[in-house]
Amino acid sequence: MSADGQGNASKEVKTESVSLHPLGTAAAPEPELLCILGTGDLGRSLGLRLLQSGYRVVYGSRRPHSCGPLPQGAQAKGHEEAAQSAAVVFICIHREHYDFLEKLAPQLRNKVLVDVSNNLKKNLYPEANAEYLQRLVPGAHVVKAFNTLSAWALQNGPSDANRQVYLCGNSDEGKQAVAEVATKLGFTVLDRGSLSAARELEDFPLQLFPEWRLPLRVAVGLTASFFFYVLIREVVYTYIDQGKDMSFRIMVSLANRVFPIVSLIMLSLCYVPGVIAALLQLYRGTKYRRFPDWLDRWMLCRKQLGLVALGFAFLHVIYTLIIPIRYYVRFRLSASTISQIKENRTSVFDTTMAWRADSYYSMGVLGFGLFLLLGITSLPSVSNALSWREFSFVQSKLGYLTVFFCTFHTYLYGWDKFLQSYAYKWHTPPAYLLSLVVPSVLIVLKLLLLLPCVDRSLTRIRQGWERRDPEDASARALLT
Repeated sequence: MSADGQGNASKEVKTESVSLHPLGTAAAPEPELLCILGTGDLGRSLGLRLLQSGYRVVYGSRRPHSCGPLPQGAQAKGHEEAAQSAAVVFICIHREHYDFLEKLAPQLRNKVLVDVSNNLKKNLYPEANAEYLQRLVPGAHVVKAFNTLSAWALQNGPSDANRQVYLCGNSDEGKQAVAEVATKLGFTVLDRGSLSAARELEDFPLQLFPEWRLPLRVAVGLTASFFFYVLIREVVYTYIDQGKDMSFRIMVSLANRVFPIVSLIMLSLCYVPGVIAALLQLYRGTKYRRFPDWLDRWMLCRKQLGLVALGFAFLHVIYTLIIPIRYYVRFRLSASTISQIKENRTSVFDTTMAWRADSYYSMGVLGFGLFLLLGITSLPSVSNALSWREFSFVQSKLGYLTVFFCTFHTYLYGWDKFLQSYAYKWHTPPAYLLSLVVPSVLIVLKLLLLLPCVDRSLTRIRQGWERRDPEDASARALLT
Protein backbone atom coordinates (compact mmCIF):
# COMPACT_ATOMS: atom_id res chain seq x y z
CA MET A 1 0.00 0.00 0.00
CA SER A 2 1.28 3.52 -0.81
CA ALA A 3 1.96 6.22 1.72
CA ASP A 4 -1.03 8.16 0.46
CA GLY A 5 -3.28 5.12 1.01
CA GLN A 6 -1.96 4.66 4.52
CA GLY A 7 -2.62 8.33 5.29
CA ASN A 8 -6.19 8.13 4.00
CA ALA A 9 -6.79 4.96 6.02
CA SER A 10 -5.51 6.61 9.19
CA LYS A 11 -7.79 9.55 8.55
CA GLU A 12 -10.77 7.20 8.15
CA VAL A 13 -9.93 5.47 11.42
CA LYS A 14 -9.69 8.76 13.22
CA THR A 15 -12.98 9.90 11.74
CA GLU A 16 -14.86 6.74 12.83
CA SER A 17 -13.37 6.58 16.33
CA VAL A 18 -15.63 7.57 19.29
CA SER A 19 -14.28 9.13 22.44
CA LEU A 20 -15.55 7.37 25.61
CA HIS A 21 -16.09 9.16 28.91
CA PRO A 22 -16.59 7.61 32.37
CA LEU A 23 -20.25 7.27 33.28
CA GLY A 24 -19.76 9.00 36.63
CA THR A 25 -18.45 12.24 35.16
CA ALA A 26 -21.94 13.48 34.22
CA ALA A 27 -23.23 16.13 36.58
CA ALA A 28 -25.69 14.63 39.09
CA PRO A 29 -29.04 16.45 39.40
CA GLU A 30 -29.24 18.74 42.37
CA PRO A 31 -31.46 17.38 45.20
CA GLU A 32 -34.86 19.00 45.58
CA LEU A 33 -35.08 21.84 48.08
CA LEU A 34 -37.88 21.73 50.66
CA CYS A 35 -38.86 24.48 53.06
CA ILE A 36 -39.92 24.07 56.70
CA LEU A 37 -41.53 26.99 58.51
CA GLY A 38 -40.97 26.34 62.20
CA THR A 39 -37.95 25.14 64.17
CA GLY A 40 -39.63 23.20 66.97
CA ASP A 41 -39.22 19.52 67.79
CA LEU A 42 -41.39 18.35 64.92
CA GLY A 43 -39.75 20.70 62.44
CA ARG A 44 -36.23 19.64 63.41
CA SER A 45 -37.13 15.93 63.32
CA LEU A 46 -38.80 16.29 59.94
CA GLY A 47 -35.83 18.21 58.57
CA LEU A 48 -33.38 15.58 59.81
CA ARG A 49 -35.39 12.81 58.13
CA LEU A 50 -35.61 14.77 54.87
CA LEU A 51 -31.85 15.35 54.86
CA GLN A 52 -31.21 11.66 55.48
CA SER A 53 -33.46 10.85 52.51
CA GLY A 54 -31.49 13.03 50.09
CA TYR A 55 -33.42 16.31 50.15
CA ARG A 56 -32.07 19.78 50.78
CA VAL A 57 -33.78 21.65 53.59
CA VAL A 58 -34.16 25.34 54.35
CA TYR A 59 -35.83 26.57 57.53
CA GLY A 60 -37.89 29.72 57.74
CA SER A 61 -37.67 31.46 61.12
CA ARG A 62 -38.35 34.83 62.72
CA ARG A 63 -34.78 34.75 64.02
CA PRO A 64 -32.77 32.80 61.46
CA HIS A 65 -29.47 33.51 63.25
CA SER A 66 -30.65 32.41 66.71
CA CYS A 67 -33.29 29.78 66.16
CA GLY A 68 -31.55 27.01 68.08
CA PRO A 69 -29.72 23.88 66.90
CA LEU A 70 -30.78 22.66 63.47
CA PRO A 71 -29.87 19.42 61.65
CA GLN A 72 -26.44 19.51 60.08
CA GLY A 73 -26.66 20.53 56.43
CA ALA A 74 -29.84 22.61 56.73
CA GLN A 75 -30.01 26.36 56.08
CA ALA A 76 -31.89 28.97 58.08
CA LYS A 77 -33.43 32.06 56.46
CA GLY A 78 -36.21 34.51 57.06
CA HIS A 79 -39.79 33.49 56.38
CA GLU A 80 -40.12 35.34 53.08
CA GLU A 81 -36.78 34.27 51.63
CA ALA A 82 -37.26 30.64 52.67
CA ALA A 83 -40.79 30.50 51.24
CA GLN A 84 -39.60 31.79 47.89
CA SER A 85 -36.86 29.20 47.53
CA ALA A 86 -38.91 25.97 47.58
CA ALA A 87 -41.99 24.58 45.83
CA VAL A 88 -43.09 22.48 48.84
CA VAL A 89 -43.40 24.21 52.21
CA PHE A 90 -44.07 22.37 55.48
CA ILE A 91 -45.99 24.46 58.03
CA CYS A 92 -44.68 23.17 61.40
CA ILE A 93 -46.17 25.84 63.62
CA HIS A 94 -49.31 26.08 65.76
CA ARG A 95 -52.53 27.44 64.34
CA GLU A 96 -52.50 30.52 66.58
CA HIS A 97 -49.30 31.66 64.83
CA TYR A 98 -50.67 31.37 61.26
CA ASP A 99 -51.39 35.09 60.93
CA PHE A 100 -48.02 36.00 59.40
CA LEU A 101 -48.68 33.56 56.51
CA GLU A 102 -51.31 35.92 55.15
CA LYS A 103 -48.54 38.45 54.46
CA LEU A 104 -46.58 35.75 52.61
CA ALA A 105 -49.47 35.00 50.24
CA PRO A 106 -47.62 36.40 47.17
CA GLN A 107 -44.54 34.27 47.91
CA LEU A 108 -46.66 31.16 48.59
CA ARG A 109 -48.83 31.44 45.50
CA ASN A 110 -49.00 28.10 43.59
CA LYS A 111 -46.81 26.51 46.26
CA VAL A 112 -47.71 23.26 48.06
CA LEU A 113 -48.33 23.98 51.76
CA VAL A 114 -48.22 20.90 53.98
CA ASP A 115 -50.12 21.49 57.21
CA VAL A 116 -48.84 19.17 59.96
CA SER A 117 -50.54 20.89 62.92
CA ASN A 118 -52.83 19.38 65.56
CA ASN A 119 -55.03 20.82 68.29
CA LEU A 120 -55.11 20.17 72.03
CA LYS A 121 -58.71 18.93 71.94
CA LYS A 122 -61.54 18.27 69.51
CA ASN A 123 -63.80 21.04 68.19
CA LEU A 124 -61.48 23.72 69.49
CA TYR A 125 -62.07 25.83 66.36
CA PRO A 126 -65.07 26.08 64.03
CA GLU A 127 -63.01 24.88 61.05
CA ALA A 128 -60.03 22.58 60.55
CA ASN A 129 -56.54 24.06 60.70
CA ALA A 130 -55.86 23.13 57.08
CA GLU A 131 -59.10 24.80 55.92
CA TYR A 132 -58.18 27.91 57.87
CA LEU A 133 -54.73 27.88 56.24
CA GLN A 134 -56.31 27.55 52.79
CA ARG A 135 -58.49 30.58 53.54
CA LEU A 136 -55.43 32.62 54.63
CA VAL A 137 -53.45 31.67 51.51
CA PRO A 138 -56.06 31.04 48.80
CA GLY A 139 -53.48 30.87 45.99
CA ALA A 140 -51.59 27.93 47.54
CA HIS A 141 -52.28 24.18 47.35
CA VAL A 142 -52.86 23.18 50.98
CA VAL A 143 -52.39 19.49 51.84
CA LYS A 144 -53.02 18.04 55.29
CA ALA A 145 -50.37 15.37 56.02
CA PHE A 146 -47.81 14.05 58.54
CA ASN A 147 -49.91 15.22 61.51
CA THR A 148 -50.48 11.64 62.71
CA LEU A 149 -46.72 11.02 63.10
CA SER A 150 -44.77 11.99 66.20
CA ALA A 151 -41.39 13.71 66.20
CA TRP A 152 -39.88 10.45 67.42
CA ALA A 153 -41.33 8.47 64.49
CA LEU A 154 -40.05 11.06 62.00
CA GLN A 155 -36.57 11.15 63.49
CA ASN A 156 -36.15 7.39 63.76
CA GLY A 157 -37.83 6.47 60.50
CA PRO A 158 -40.93 4.37 59.90
CA SER A 159 -41.51 1.56 62.36
CA ASP A 160 -43.77 -1.43 62.06
CA ALA A 161 -46.41 0.18 64.24
CA ASN A 162 -46.33 3.70 62.73
CA ARG A 163 -45.67 3.73 59.00
CA GLN A 164 -48.80 5.34 57.54
CA VAL A 165 -49.14 8.93 56.38
CA TYR A 166 -52.70 10.15 55.90
CA LEU A 167 -53.21 13.09 53.57
CA CYS A 168 -56.03 15.09 52.06
CA GLY A 169 -56.30 18.15 49.85
CA ASN A 170 -58.18 19.74 46.98
CA SER A 171 -55.19 19.72 44.58
CA ASP A 172 -54.20 16.43 42.97
CA GLU A 173 -50.80 17.88 42.03
CA GLY A 174 -50.19 18.97 45.59
CA LYS A 175 -51.15 15.58 47.04
CA GLN A 176 -48.95 13.85 44.48
CA ALA A 177 -45.95 15.97 45.50
CA VAL A 178 -46.48 15.24 49.19
CA ALA A 179 -47.05 11.55 48.48
CA GLU A 180 -43.70 11.34 46.67
CA VAL A 181 -41.93 12.89 49.66
CA ALA A 182 -43.64 10.54 52.12
CA THR A 183 -42.85 7.50 49.97
CA LYS A 184 -39.19 8.51 49.72
CA LEU A 185 -39.12 8.79 53.52
CA GLY A 186 -40.29 5.17 53.70
CA PHE A 187 -43.91 5.72 54.74
CA THR A 188 -47.13 4.34 53.25
CA VAL A 189 -49.50 7.00 51.92
CA LEU A 190 -53.27 6.83 52.40
CA ASP A 191 -55.28 9.45 50.50
CA ARG A 192 -58.41 10.46 52.44
CA GLY A 193 -59.86 12.71 49.73
CA SER A 194 -60.52 16.44 49.70
CA LEU A 195 -59.54 19.02 52.29
CA SER A 196 -62.92 18.58 54.00
CA ALA A 197 -61.43 15.43 55.60
CA ALA A 198 -58.81 17.54 57.41
CA ARG A 199 -60.85 17.70 60.63
CA GLU A 200 -61.04 13.91 60.70
CA LEU A 201 -57.26 13.65 60.28
CA GLU A 202 -56.70 16.25 62.99
CA ASP A 203 -58.88 14.22 65.38
CA PHE A 204 -56.83 11.04 64.88
CA PRO A 205 -53.99 11.99 67.29
CA LEU A 206 -56.54 13.11 69.92
CA GLN A 207 -58.12 9.67 70.21
CA LEU A 208 -57.17 7.85 73.41
CA PHE A 209 -56.76 4.11 72.76
CA PRO A 210 -59.80 3.80 70.45
CA GLU A 211 -59.15 0.11 69.72
CA TRP A 212 -58.55 -0.68 73.41
CA ARG A 213 -61.69 0.86 74.86
CA LEU A 214 -63.93 -2.20 74.60
CA PRO A 215 -61.28 -4.67 75.91
CA LEU A 216 -60.42 -2.35 78.80
CA ARG A 217 -64.09 -1.90 79.68
CA VAL A 218 -64.56 -5.66 79.65
CA ALA A 219 -61.46 -6.11 81.83
CA VAL A 220 -62.55 -3.46 84.34
CA GLY A 221 -66.08 -4.84 84.48
CA LEU A 222 -64.95 -8.44 85.00
CA THR A 223 -62.32 -7.46 87.56
CA ALA A 224 -64.70 -5.36 89.63
CA SER A 225 -67.49 -7.95 89.50
CA PHE A 226 -65.35 -10.91 90.51
CA PHE A 227 -63.42 -8.93 93.10
CA PHE A 228 -66.59 -7.94 94.97
CA TYR A 229 -67.96 -11.47 94.51
CA VAL A 230 -64.84 -13.01 96.06
CA LEU A 231 -64.71 -10.29 98.74
CA ILE A 232 -68.22 -11.14 99.90
CA ARG A 233 -67.54 -14.89 99.94
CA GLU A 234 -64.07 -14.86 101.51
CA VAL A 235 -64.02 -11.82 103.80
CA VAL A 236 -67.57 -10.70 104.59
CA TYR A 237 -68.93 -14.24 104.99
CA THR A 238 -66.01 -15.31 107.22
CA TYR A 239 -66.43 -12.25 109.43
CA ILE A 240 -70.20 -12.69 109.82
CA ASP A 241 -70.30 -16.48 110.10
CA GLN A 242 -67.10 -17.15 112.08
CA GLY A 243 -66.19 -13.76 113.52
CA LYS A 244 -62.70 -13.83 111.92
CA ASP A 245 -61.07 -10.80 110.33
CA MET A 246 -59.61 -12.01 107.00
CA SER A 247 -59.39 -8.58 105.37
CA PHE A 248 -55.59 -8.90 105.02
CA ARG A 249 -56.20 -11.43 102.24
CA ILE A 250 -57.52 -8.68 99.99
CA MET A 251 -54.07 -7.57 98.83
CA VAL A 252 -52.70 -10.93 97.60
CA SER A 253 -55.06 -13.87 98.00
CA LEU A 254 -58.18 -12.23 96.57
CA ALA A 255 -56.23 -10.52 93.81
CA ASN A 256 -54.61 -13.81 92.85
CA ARG A 257 -58.04 -15.38 92.52
CA VAL A 258 -59.48 -12.60 90.39
CA PHE A 259 -56.57 -12.22 87.93
CA PRO A 260 -56.62 -15.79 86.55
CA ILE A 261 -60.41 -15.73 86.30
CA VAL A 262 -60.39 -12.52 84.24
CA SER A 263 -57.48 -13.79 82.13
CA LEU A 264 -59.21 -17.08 81.27
CA ILE A 265 -62.53 -15.44 80.40
CA MET A 266 -60.91 -12.77 78.22
CA LEU A 267 -58.74 -15.36 76.45
CA SER A 268 -61.90 -17.32 75.67
CA LEU A 269 -63.61 -14.17 74.43
CA CYS A 270 -60.90 -13.88 71.78
CA TYR A 271 -62.14 -17.09 70.13
CA VAL A 272 -65.88 -16.97 70.82
CA PRO A 273 -66.62 -14.57 67.91
CA GLY A 274 -64.88 -16.92 65.47
CA VAL A 275 -67.13 -19.78 66.58
CA ILE A 276 -70.22 -17.55 66.34
CA ALA A 277 -69.19 -16.48 62.84
CA ALA A 278 -68.79 -20.12 61.78
CA LEU A 279 -72.22 -21.01 63.16
CA LEU A 280 -73.77 -18.04 61.31
CA GLN A 281 -72.17 -19.13 58.05
CA LEU A 282 -73.47 -22.67 58.53
CA TYR A 283 -76.94 -21.37 59.32
CA ARG A 284 -77.02 -18.99 56.36
CA GLY A 285 -75.26 -21.36 53.98
CA THR A 286 -73.08 -18.59 52.56
CA LYS A 287 -70.09 -16.43 53.41
CA TYR A 288 -71.25 -13.45 51.34
CA ARG A 289 -73.61 -11.96 53.93
CA ARG A 290 -72.24 -9.44 56.39
CA PHE A 291 -71.97 -10.25 60.05
CA PRO A 292 -73.85 -8.08 62.56
CA ASP A 293 -72.09 -4.88 63.55
CA TRP A 294 -71.56 -6.03 67.13
CA LEU A 295 -69.83 -9.18 65.89
CA ASP A 296 -67.62 -7.15 63.54
CA ARG A 297 -66.54 -4.86 66.38
CA TRP A 298 -65.92 -7.88 68.60
CA MET A 299 -63.73 -9.59 65.99
CA LEU A 300 -61.73 -6.41 65.35
CA CYS A 301 -60.69 -6.11 69.01
CA ARG A 302 -59.61 -9.74 69.52
CA LYS A 303 -55.93 -8.84 69.52
CA GLN A 304 -56.43 -6.26 72.26
CA LEU A 305 -58.55 -8.70 74.27
CA GLY A 306 -55.75 -11.26 74.10
CA LEU A 307 -53.03 -8.83 75.13
CA VAL A 308 -55.05 -7.61 78.13
CA ALA A 309 -55.68 -11.25 79.08
CA LEU A 310 -51.93 -11.91 78.84
CA GLY A 311 -51.30 -9.01 81.21
CA PHE A 312 -53.64 -10.53 83.80
CA ALA A 313 -51.92 -13.90 83.33
CA PHE A 314 -48.57 -12.22 84.06
CA LEU A 315 -49.98 -10.77 87.27
CA HIS A 316 -51.29 -14.20 88.26
CA VAL A 317 -47.83 -15.76 87.75
CA ILE A 318 -46.07 -13.03 89.75
CA TYR A 319 -48.57 -13.21 92.63
CA THR A 320 -48.24 -16.99 92.69
CA LEU A 321 -44.45 -16.77 92.95
CA ILE A 322 -44.62 -14.58 96.05
CA ILE A 323 -47.03 -16.88 97.93
CA PRO A 324 -44.25 -18.87 99.73
CA ILE A 325 -42.74 -15.69 101.22
CA ARG A 326 -46.01 -14.32 102.58
CA TYR A 327 -46.25 -13.98 106.36
CA TYR A 328 -49.63 -15.73 106.48
CA VAL A 329 -48.36 -18.79 104.56
CA ARG A 330 -45.14 -19.05 106.62
CA PHE A 331 -47.15 -18.74 109.84
CA ARG A 332 -49.57 -21.49 108.78
CA LEU A 333 -46.72 -23.83 107.78
CA SER A 334 -44.83 -23.32 111.01
CA ALA A 335 -48.00 -23.72 113.11
CA SER A 336 -48.87 -26.97 111.29
CA THR A 337 -45.36 -28.33 111.76
CA ILE A 338 -45.30 -27.52 115.49
CA SER A 339 -48.75 -29.06 115.92
CA GLN A 340 -47.61 -32.31 114.30
CA ILE A 341 -44.51 -32.43 116.52
CA LYS A 342 -46.55 -31.90 119.69
CA GLU A 343 -49.07 -34.56 118.70
CA ASN A 344 -46.30 -36.87 117.50
CA ARG A 345 -48.01 -37.61 114.20
CA THR A 346 -46.87 -37.64 110.59
CA SER A 347 -48.93 -36.86 107.50
CA VAL A 348 -49.29 -39.74 105.06
CA PHE A 349 -48.05 -39.10 101.55
CA ASP A 350 -51.03 -38.90 99.18
CA THR A 351 -50.10 -40.08 95.67
CA THR A 352 -53.39 -38.85 94.21
CA MET A 353 -52.81 -35.38 95.61
CA ALA A 354 -49.27 -35.42 94.24
CA TRP A 355 -50.54 -36.29 90.75
CA ARG A 356 -53.18 -33.60 90.98
CA ALA A 357 -50.72 -30.92 92.13
CA ASP A 358 -48.10 -31.78 89.52
CA SER A 359 -50.70 -31.91 86.75
CA TYR A 360 -52.16 -28.62 87.93
CA TYR A 361 -48.79 -26.86 87.79
CA SER A 362 -47.81 -28.53 84.52
CA MET A 363 -50.99 -27.42 82.74
CA GLY A 364 -50.50 -23.92 84.10
CA VAL A 365 -46.90 -23.71 82.85
CA LEU A 366 -47.80 -25.10 79.41
CA GLY A 367 -50.79 -22.78 79.10
CA PHE A 368 -48.79 -19.72 80.10
CA GLY A 369 -45.97 -20.67 77.71
CA LEU A 370 -48.37 -20.93 74.78
CA PHE A 371 -50.04 -17.70 75.95
CA LEU A 372 -46.67 -15.96 75.72
CA LEU A 373 -46.18 -17.35 72.21
CA LEU A 374 -49.54 -15.92 71.16
CA GLY A 375 -48.58 -12.53 72.56
CA ILE A 376 -45.17 -12.50 70.85
CA THR A 377 -46.56 -13.46 67.44
CA SER A 378 -49.15 -10.68 67.67
CA LEU A 379 -46.36 -8.07 67.64
CA PRO A 380 -46.16 -6.44 64.18
CA SER A 381 -42.40 -7.03 63.87
CA VAL A 382 -42.96 -10.77 64.41
CA SER A 383 -46.23 -11.23 62.55
CA ASN A 384 -44.81 -9.49 59.46
CA ALA A 385 -42.09 -12.14 59.32
CA LEU A 386 -44.66 -14.97 59.29
CA SER A 387 -46.65 -16.24 56.34
CA TRP A 388 -50.42 -16.17 56.59
CA ARG A 389 -50.52 -19.93 57.14
CA GLU A 390 -47.94 -19.73 59.92
CA PHE A 391 -49.71 -16.83 61.62
CA SER A 392 -53.08 -18.61 61.34
CA PHE A 393 -51.61 -21.81 62.78
CA VAL A 394 -50.19 -20.04 65.82
CA GLN A 395 -53.15 -17.78 66.53
CA SER A 396 -55.86 -20.36 65.77
CA LYS A 397 -54.60 -23.91 66.35
CA LEU A 398 -52.22 -23.09 69.20
CA GLY A 399 -54.71 -20.51 70.48
CA TYR A 400 -57.40 -23.10 71.07
CA LEU A 401 -54.77 -25.38 72.62
CA THR A 402 -53.91 -22.55 75.00
CA VAL A 403 -57.57 -22.21 75.99
CA PHE A 404 -57.72 -25.97 76.61
CA PHE A 405 -54.59 -26.04 78.80
CA CYS A 406 -55.70 -23.02 80.84
CA THR A 407 -59.21 -24.45 81.27
CA PHE A 408 -57.84 -27.85 82.30
CA HIS A 409 -55.54 -26.04 84.73
CA THR A 410 -58.60 -24.46 86.35
CA TYR A 411 -60.47 -27.78 86.48
CA LEU A 412 -57.50 -29.36 88.27
CA TYR A 413 -57.48 -26.44 90.70
CA GLY A 414 -61.10 -27.08 91.61
CA TRP A 415 -60.86 -30.89 91.49
CA ASP A 416 -63.76 -32.14 93.65
CA LYS A 417 -64.40 -28.94 95.61
CA PHE A 418 -67.67 -28.36 93.76
CA LEU A 419 -69.02 -31.51 95.41
CA GLN A 420 -68.43 -30.19 98.93
CA SER A 421 -71.22 -28.28 100.65
CA TYR A 422 -68.81 -25.88 102.40
CA ALA A 423 -67.76 -24.51 98.99
CA TYR A 424 -71.20 -22.91 98.49
CA LYS A 425 -71.08 -20.05 100.96
CA TRP A 426 -74.48 -18.37 101.21
CA HIS A 427 -75.52 -20.78 98.45
CA THR A 428 -73.20 -19.10 95.94
CA PRO A 429 -70.89 -21.18 93.71
CA PRO A 430 -67.10 -20.74 93.89
CA ALA A 431 -65.69 -18.08 91.61
CA TYR A 432 -63.56 -20.54 89.66
CA LEU A 433 -66.75 -22.41 88.63
CA LEU A 434 -68.14 -19.23 87.10
CA SER A 435 -64.89 -18.67 85.19
CA LEU A 436 -65.22 -22.11 83.55
CA VAL A 437 -68.56 -21.37 81.87
CA VAL A 438 -67.32 -19.42 78.85
CA PRO A 439 -64.20 -21.52 78.05
CA SER A 440 -66.11 -24.79 78.54
CA VAL A 441 -68.88 -23.71 76.14
CA LEU A 442 -66.22 -22.53 73.69
CA ILE A 443 -64.39 -25.87 73.75
CA VAL A 444 -67.61 -27.85 73.26
CA LEU A 445 -68.71 -25.70 70.30
CA LYS A 446 -65.26 -25.91 68.73
CA LEU A 447 -65.29 -29.70 69.03
CA LEU A 448 -68.67 -29.76 67.29
CA LEU A 449 -67.28 -27.63 64.45
CA LEU A 450 -64.38 -30.07 64.09
CA LEU A 451 -66.71 -32.99 63.37
CA PRO A 452 -65.99 -34.21 59.80
CA CYS A 453 -69.51 -33.58 58.48
CA VAL A 454 -69.67 -30.07 59.97
CA ASP A 455 -66.09 -29.16 59.04
CA ARG A 456 -66.65 -30.32 55.45
CA SER A 457 -69.72 -28.11 55.04
CA LEU A 458 -68.01 -25.11 56.63
CA THR A 459 -64.97 -25.51 54.39
CA ARG A 460 -67.16 -25.61 51.26
CA ILE A 461 -68.97 -22.45 52.34
CA ARG A 462 -65.72 -20.61 52.98
CA GLN A 463 -64.49 -21.66 49.54
CA GLY A 464 -67.46 -19.95 47.89
CA TRP A 465 -70.22 -22.57 47.87
CA GLU A 466 -73.72 -21.28 48.65
CA ARG A 467 -76.78 -23.18 49.77
CA ARG A 468 -79.76 -22.21 47.64
CA ASP A 469 -83.24 -21.87 49.09
CA PRO A 470 -85.53 -24.41 47.37
CA GLU A 471 -88.28 -21.80 46.94
CA ASP A 472 -85.87 -19.32 45.36
CA ALA A 473 -84.50 -22.05 43.10
CA SER A 474 -87.98 -23.05 41.87
CA ALA A 475 -88.97 -19.42 41.28
CA ARG A 476 -85.76 -18.83 39.34
CA ALA A 477 -86.44 -21.91 37.22
CA LEU A 478 -89.94 -20.64 36.34
CA LEU A 479 -88.58 -17.24 35.35
CA THR A 480 -85.97 -18.74 33.08
